[in-house]
Amino acid sequence: MTKVVFEVGGMSCNHCKMSVEKALKTVKGVASAEVNLPRGTASVSFDEAVCAIPDMKTAIEGAGYEVTG
Repeated sequence: MTKVVFEVGGMSCNHCKMSVEKALKTVKGVASAEVNLPRGTASVSFDEAVCAIPDMKTAIEGAGYEVTG
């Protein structure tokens, strides 16, 4: 497994946290996703043989949030 941390903009509440986690977990190959709301980050463990970073960025953006870093 590979781990990556995204900086996510636009999150302000627990619903935002749950939306981003849910979106990331729908990406095939993502084993776990955990959002730290105060830091504005999403930590993701994934199988890089199955998915790639652009797939996860697309999922976050599709949920209505911005990947800022």
